[in-house]
Amino acid sequence: MASTMISLASATPSASLSVQETLKGKMRLGSGSVSTLFSKEKGNPSIKKKSFGRISMTVAVNVSRFEGIAMAPPDPILGVSEAFRADIDVKKLNLGVGAYRTEELQPYVLDVVKKAENLMLEREENKEYLAIEGLAAFNKVTAELLFGADNQVIEQQRVATVQGLSGTGSLRLAAALIERYFPGAQVLISSPTWGNHKNIFNDARVPWSEYRYYDPKTVGLDFEGMISDIKAAPEGSFVLLHGCAHNPTGIDPTPEQWEKIADVIQEKNHIPFFDVAYQGFASGSLDADASSVRLFAARGMELLVAQSYSKNLGLYAERIGAINVVCSSADAAARVKSQLKRIARPMYSNPPVHGARIVANVVGDPALFNEWKAEMEMMAGRIKNVRQKLFDSLSAKDKSGKDWSFILKQIGMFSFTGLNKAQSDNMTNKWHVYMTKDGRISLAGLSVAKCEYLADAIIDSYHNVS
Repeated sequence: MASTMISLASATPSASLSVQETLKGKMRLGSGSVSTLFSKEKGNPSIKKKSFGRISMTVAVNVSRFEGIAMAPPDPILGVSEAFRADIDVKKLNLGVGAYRTEELQPYVLDVVKKAENLMLEREENKEYLAIEGLAAFNKVTAELLFGADNQVIEQQRVATVQGLSGTGSLRLAAALIERYFPGAQVLISSPTWGNHKNIFNDARVPWSEYRYYDPKTVGLDFEGMISDIKAAPEGSFVLLHGCAHNPTGIDPTPEQWEKIADVIQEKNHIPFFDVAYQGFASGSLDADASSVRLFAARGMELLVAQSYSKNLGLYAERIGAINVVCSSADAAARVKSQLKRIARPMYSNPPVHGARIVANVVGDPALFNEWKAEMEMMAGRIKNVRQKLFDSLSAKDKSGKDWSFILKQIGMFSFTGLNKAQSDNMTNKWHVYMTKDGRISLAGLSVAKCEYLADAIIDSYHNVS
């Protein structure tokens, strides 16, 4: 990197002294750092010489080695919160990021989490490194929570479980495993899907394609299109499925449709790959929200499942989750686990312990576990109440006869409103409602008191913006 210099020449002694005092040390010219050097600079192409009367100044501007790196666009989800924070309007609503809020729209730390953390303090647990695969107690309870403690895949030790950096990091570990041991295999992703899925597979250099999922005409599931696309995919593809509370649509297959999806995946020798980010948080029942995963496991299928505790325990910043790989034998599971550890080692060496101990304490203690289930039911119930109130407000205010019942048919923390990008922009620019540009809103960030305001914004945007 070139240094910036000023050279003075042909000046009277008094002028030279005056300028030297003025420019003593370093000064800032434009974006470059300028040093005063009274020396002769010849033959240096990075140095430009300018004359001002009897004073000659030589300036060299710093050029960064990173000059060729372009500014990245803002993240489509996390960027929403940045824009929200910059807005000073008192009516503003942040319905972009999927994070649970109280009725007062404040972040919520579960009581059971506080109790688990107090236990950790009482026990004076240390901060030593975990093993590469994570906390053993966490891995045990998280697999049991997902599949059921009495499930054959657990009893036969056919599940390779490795603690990951929440759902995102767990998906990334799985993507690296696919790239390394299933070269050329593609991942089928629903259209639409969570915004980070494509980024993860692109980053891991895993090819992907989409299968039809959302039908804009019915604001429901395009089941026939989904089945057709899974059938048409090359044999042995990985099919990414949302275990419950599909993000962003909130539209889930029925139990009968899940059976047919499993039929087609088995017929085509595909590998199911579940993303389970909302177990217990969607319906309020841990078992009901894991039923899709358990259906596939009961058929003896090998499968991958990424888990996250960001939503159901409110551990967003703890980055706690896991990748589970169900194999046909205990021996295969042991080998898969060894390779997942091998992939994790150069990525981040080993995972953080704090969130893992919280999960292990809550799930492993019967009293805390029951308290957690009650709190999850409370959170899921508040979101259901908000969903109902929004539907009621839309139905009462919209005199066009439009059917808004799809909102009640959706499940989980999100609602897919059916608004297009221009209409979503109107929601933000006119109404100060921040949301993703695909029309998704987070009902977890909405209060009952704000439902009528949101209904006014949606009705205006839907009917008055093409």
